[in-house]
Amino acid sequence: MPKMKTKGSAKKRFRVTGSGKVKFAPANKGHRLMQKPKSAKRKARGTFIMAKGDAHKVLQSFMPNSNVKKKSTKKKTGPVKKTAAASTAKGA
Repeated sequence: MPKMKTKGSAKKRFRVTGSGKVKFAPANKGHRLMQKPKSAKRKARGTFIMAKGDAHKVLQSFMPNSNVKKKSTKKKTGPVKKTAAASTAKGA
């Protein structure tokens, strides 16, 4: 089976943070800026963190080689906490 390749357009548009979140720059800052309201241009500054669902789709289908740890779907069961009543019953 051939290697899975990262989409070139995704490499240019998205960055993956250290914690696995996807950063992106918002749209509508390219051209025809005189016709756009000042508030829209102001809101489109900088970068934003993508929503979880969208980020999952981007990482899975467009950037399969980004070194993001895959989260397991199994529920983790930790150690059972002892209650005060249970510990005094054993000691008595």
